[in-house]
Amino acid sequence: MNAAFRGTTGWSIEGDLIKGQRTNASLLNEEIANGAFYLLAKNDQTSALDGCVSLQPSTPEKWYLGSLTVSPTLQNAGFGRKLLDAAENYATARGAKTIEITVVNVRESLIAWYERRAYQRTGETRPFPYGDTRYGTPTRNDLEFIVLEKHLRI
Repeated sequence: MNAAFRGTTGWSIEGDLIKGQRTNASLLNEEIANGAFYLLAKNDQTSALDGCVSLQPSTPEKWYLGSLTVSPTLQNAGFGRKLLDAAENYATARGAKTIEITVVNVRESLIAWYERRAYQRTGETRPFPYGDTRYGTPTRNDLEFIVLEKHLRI
């Protein structure tokens, strides 16, 4: 996750916006303890982790999707789309009708990627966790999260 978001290669890096680690074992354990599920995609030959995504029900019908992560070596190959589809199918099978995501407001190429996959901006924003360096240190003072959602086909 740190290499995919804060590394030096790949189209989805955000290291110019936020310095430091994206996550650590403590934060992941905290998310899981609070009800998040992590779907992991491993390479069959090497057992290396190729990607992951977290899902957490907000309500029985609305789930939050976060940390969609693809190894930098697999970006631009359709792997992220497959991982997103798998996450949506996982949530749908458990009763989800809507998936919600948040994206840093200035990451227009990532927002556009989700919009091409039928996610729509809700008009809602959420504050960026300035001062909480567990998620890294922002390099600018205008960051916030925009909320997107997708209504799932059942």
